[in-house]
Amino acid sequence: MDAAVTDQTGTDTPDAARQAQAHLEALRAILDVMSTSRDDEAPVFRAVLERAEQLCHAEGSGLQLLNPAGTHLVIAAIGGKDWDGSFPVDTAFAMDEPAAMCVAVREARVVHIEDMRQTEEYRQGQPKRRKFVDEDGVLAHLCVPLLRDGRAIGNITLSRKVARPFSQAEIALVEAFAAQAVIAIDNVRQFRAVQSRLEREEAAREVLGVISRSRDDERPVFDAILENASRLCKAPLAFLPMANAARTHVTVPAFRGVKPDFVDALKEFNEPMDGSGLVAVRAVAEARIIHSADLVNDPEFPASGRWRTELVETEGARSVLLVPLMQGGVAIGAIMLYRREIAPFSDDDIQLVSTFAEQAVIAIENVRQFRALEALNAELGSRVEQQVGEIERMGRLKRFLPAAVADTVVSQGSETLLKSHRALLGVLFCDIRGFTAFCETAEPEETIEVLQSYHEEMGKLIAEHGAGVDTRAGDGIMVLFNDPLPCDDPAGAALRLGLAMRARMAELSTRWRRHGHRLGFGVGISLGYATVGMVGSAGRYDYTASGTAVNLAARLCDQAKDGEILLSPRAYTAVEDGFDAEPIGEVSLKGIHAPVEIFRVVTKD
Repeated sequence: MDAAVTDQTGTDTPDAARQAQAHLEALRAILDVMSTSRDDEAPVFRAVLERAEQLCHAEGSGLQLLNPAGTHLVIAAIGGKDWDGSFPVDTAFAMDEPAAMCVAVREARVVHIEDMRQTEEYRQGQPKRRKFVDEDGVLAHLCVPLLRDGRAIGNITLSRKVARPFSQAEIALVEAFAAQAVIAIDNVRQFRAVQSRLEREEAAREVLGVISRSRDDERPVFDAILENASRLCKAPLAFLPMANAARTHVTVPAFRGVKPDFVDALKEFNEPMDGSGLVAVRAVAEARIIHSADLVNDPEFPASGRWRTELVETEGARSVLLVPLMQGGVAIGAIMLYRREIAPFSDDDIQLVSTFAEQAVIAIENVRQFRALEALNAELGSRVEQQVGEIERMGRLKRFLPAAVADTVVSQGSETLLKSHRALLGVLFCDIRGFTAFCETAEPEETIEVLQSYHEEMGKLIAEHGAGVDTRAGDGIMVLFNDPLPCDDPAGAALRLGLAMRARMAELSTRWRRHGHRLGFGVGISLGYATVGMVGSAGRYDYTASGTAVNLAARLCDQAKDGEILLSPRAYTAVEDGFDAEPIGEVSLKGIHAPVEIFRVVTKD
């Protein structure tokens, strides 16, 4: 232990007020950095160390974080631009070492050493302590832990090349910096968790899209699944072993990330299911998830045979995860992921791969059904082919159009209605006020729950009011009236929907407020001509509109405060006989070349 740990008390000076002001300004400056660094804590670390050095008159500084396993303290950032320390970023210290920083984290307390030369470790010649003092010239040393719920997750260190202790005021300042660093770490962790969830949801949607486009071939689906599973689970090696129809042998029809020397070998893989000890076969034969943190030293999977040697020695596989593809209670294959280091897969990884396994089974079944349908179509002839084509056309339209719109297109017997054309539209834009700030602080589950209830309720109202098309992105919704379904009063229909939405959102906001979520709602409505039609590529079509009327509705929505419905001049003229609205003056809107007179709806819901 460190023999020269002190409890230094600060003394009042004539500059105490100036020092306190400087400390306060430093804390505010770090808060400013935190507000712009949601996805990266490094700028916050740099700002903390820079100001800690400056205000505490230190020549060197560092910030260390405990690794996920809690076994090592790793240097995450270093300061001291005029001081070249011996321990660079990513240097790891075992937590059982006598280093002061490790003591501070182990015991969750401040460690303050006035003179490193007087410590027991230095006198006994401990190598790192000697190097720290004799080569780096460190004498006074301060370690302040980063505390989360009473447990240390890292610490901030400050060093001086003179044996001058840190004052109590300086220690208190560094403790405040440590608290800010913990907040920054937690903010980034939460942000990355949301991003990870969104990435995984997007990957699942991407695979579903590939499934919809690959009805007669499961290989593109397999490739998409292995690519996404490998990327999101940080597993460079991915395989898809599959049982043959007779369930006598296992082959590997798809794989990713293997070295060239192993590719030809995999193409020859045809392993009997009975009696095989290979994990690729056992997961299929035993229909169970297999997760080994270290395949090399796992007694359940002893080393034997050519394939085990190829996998371990050629590819360097260590941690492995296999999730079976279950169909009717029988495993027909498995998704197999490897890491080249000992790094066990998390529960989230297993859940994600399980989702991919279900999608793989859907793809396989879809291909089987499609091929059976092809055979049936060949037998039934052209009449059945026409009927199937009509069904496919309806299904494709209903993927991006409301059912009533799709029915209209099909009943006309032509998709001319969906081609690009000009139309007079009532356009409504709406979104949730305060949603961005809410997402930054709320748990991912809370964000999804709010969006789900919001879109569910708004979707019901959109359907009830007979809108032609609605488009959604996050909390934003665009609704079109008078195309492709005709509407006698598009502006009035849009306003009636806006009033109904506002009333329903008032109820939702009251319910959310009970959970501590302060969210509002704004609406913008315009009337004018726009270009509408179907855009996209095969399998990813959308029916949308573009033009000044659309841009104007979007800008009015941006301008609307909580509870406001704002109208464009033309929309107001169209509805003024049936609704009450008041002018709020001309406003310059982004993307609109001239100021626009805006009207606020005062009609009650």
